[in-house]
Amino acid sequence: MESFWATLKTELVFHRCFATRQQAIREITEYIEVFYNRQRIQKQLEYLSPAALERRYYEQRLAA
Repeated sequence: MESFWATLKTELVFHRCFATRQQAIREITEYIEVFYNRQRIQKQLEYLSPAALERRYYEQRLAA
């Protein structure tokens, strides 16, 4: 979990100045839901994004 917070701060928060708390909440939520959980490559997933790993899984199941 500590690694996640460090990544969030490094990739999003430290580079931004949010005008309102609502803007910060909206952009952090979008970062987590859209980028971090779906698109960002991850070492634990063989350097694939979660979406790419899921796609590969279903492609292999269909091919079998």
